[in-house]
Amino acid sequence: MQARVTLEDLVRLDYDSLARYIESFISKVVEDAGARGVVVGVSGGVDSATTLALAVRALGRERVRALIMPDSNVTPQADVEDAKSLVESLGVKWNQVDIAPIVDVYKSALPVYEGEEEDRVPLGNLRARIRMSILYYYANKFGLLVAGTGDRSEILIGYFTKYGDGAVDFLPIGALYKSQVRRLALHLGVPERIAFKPSSPRLWRGHEAEKELGLKYEEIDVVLHALFDLGMSVDEAVEATGVSREKVLKVLEMHESTRHKRELPPSPPVEEVRKFYVR
Repeated sequence: MQARVTLEDLVRLDYDSLARYIESFISKVVEDAGARGVVVGVSGGVDSATTLALAVRALGRERVRALIMPDSNVTPQADVEDAKSLVESLGVKWNQVDIAPIVDVYKSALPVYEGEEEDRVPLGNLRARIRMSILYYYANKFGLLVAGTGDRSEILIGYFTKYGDGAVDFLPIGALYKSQVRRLALHLGVPERIAFKPSSPRLWRGHEAEKELGLKYEEIDVVLHALFDLGMSVDEAVEATGVSREKVLKVLEMHESTRHKRELPPSPPVEEVRKFYVR
């Protein structure tokens, strides 16, 4: 009989010690890079809220800058208000940049653009890449590192935009599953409405992660834990987690199909190219 793997097992952590460990990690990364601090893109969701709170605790609020980057055509105002409330409560320097005019310029300049619905996915990924470029503008200008807000759940299933929110200098919560991030957020004093808000990259109007994925993060997390932490086979993971075989296979397929997002771009081996040197 396979031992059960439950969400309760996954979220039973010493969050006080965990927070101190990640804060030390942030401090070391910034110190080793010789940077003045970090810049964080704050969306009003749990991942960016947790990353920002940890950065403030690690570096002090004077070394942390937050950017709120809604697209006023698609981002709910409630998310913007949550983001503003968070940055103001933490006392960090912050700016708000509406990326809608930038997106509109791209739309008008691209000969292949057809429309908001027809180009929903490439346009959504473009929004993520515009935000990345703004984050790096601020990082370059002020001598900061871009602190990414991706968690382990998103990284393992490839639920991020390549060269968008996946393009960062380091990932403070990259070793934590979404369910663990939510509990850590509460421990850090993040309001519950943000900590347990339905996750969404907000790449288009009405965009929600779990609707797009067809799975709840609670299911994704226990399956990932069973497969990658405990080394279970698909059959063992099905029995241990109680998640259907169809869903376990879907999680595994998402991981395999997005492998390219987690690896450096391939190039021909240097030793092979050397064979063509003319001497």
